[in-house]
Amino acid sequence: MGAIKAVSVTAAVAVVALFVGMLGVGGQSASAACGGSNVNPATAAQAGTVAGFSGDQLTNAAYIMNAAVTLGMDTQAETIGVMVAIGEHGLNNEATGDGAINPDGTVADSIGLFQQQHTWGNYADRMDPFKSATLFFQRLKNLPGWESMTPTTAAHAIQVNADPNYYTPFFTKAAAIVQALSSTSGAGSCGVGGDAVALAQELVTAADNGNLVGSVPDHIKEIRWIAQGKAMPDCGIDTRILQVMVIALHTFGKIGVSDINRKCTGQIEGAGLLSAHYANGGGQAIDFYSLGGTSTNGADANALRLIAVLDPIMPKDAGLGQSECRAAAGDEPALTNFSDFNDSCTHVHIDVGHVTGQLKTGQTTN
Repeated sequence: MGAIKAVSVTAAVAVVALFVGMLGVGGQSASAACGGSNVNPATAAQAGTVAGFSGDQLTNAAYIMNAAVTLGMDTQAETIGVMVAIGEHGLNNEATGDGAINPDGTVADSIGLFQQQHTWGNYADRMDPFKSATLFFQRLKNLPGWESMTPTTAAHAIQVNADPNYYTPFFTKAAAIVQALSSTSGAGSCGVGGDAVALAQELVTAADNGNLVGSVPDHIKEIRWIAQGKAMPDCGIDTRILQVMVIALHTFGKIGVSDINRKCTGQIEGAGLLSAHYANGGGQAIDFYSLGGTSTNGADANALRLIAVLDPIMPKDAGLGQSECRAAAGDEPALTNFSDFNDSCTHVHIDVGHVTGQLKTGQTTN
């Protein structure tokens, strides 16, 4: 990007930290979120062409993802890193820089995947895909509240571009790449337990803090009853759905949910009595209408990110809605465990109503 990068990154981070501290913005720690996937760089190119990228570009993406995992960071961080590398040099490890001019009139020596100048490290490290990504993630990890920021805001705080929204167009492509490469490597780690009461209590805390919001009719009450240890008739929620909600909360920091147990609220809509929201006591499905504080249509970048996080760990043939929404947008990802179907483009539907397996969270589920 432009010579504006010569502005002190340390100063920019300090300003962001002050701003975040003043607002009291919080976020899940990276250790609490879904862990990313280690990818074999030697075989990453075998994924073919993903979002217009292939060959060495996917190999470089694998190095970026592995750098995030090594630092204990999550899928969100992986996606931000790949997004930045797309925006900087199209996932190409360029040694010539972009010719940008610094404020003092000198030519910037920005090189590598992240267009890092000499203040980031020596030439060899900046030209090493894994080491340059590590330099980026070390600064991201030390940015207070980055998990709650929009991806482009977090990236801008580190890269300091002229346009703070510069990276926005690259996020969907990055999410597709992370999802594709994660699928070739097996599941990441989503450290959530299987105690329904504990899961519900975490969600209630989020609701009380404004990070979990509902709609009409109110389904949050169903979560509150479980958190209190109350077994209300026809108002239960499958533990796996509670896990999905907690994982989504960890991934985005703020989520909006509409339908959970329709039998509890007396709703007859969609698939009616056969819906996983209603059948067999209900509560075997969840609809997200917003992710990260932004509405979702099941085909947007946040929806793709949620799918990428959940697909490796879901039970085989778990339900995923909005297939025609993604098909129309041209961004339907390859799926490992989800079985998708048509649904309205107003939310993301996930259900376990027709499967018996558990989420592969790395911890025992009840």
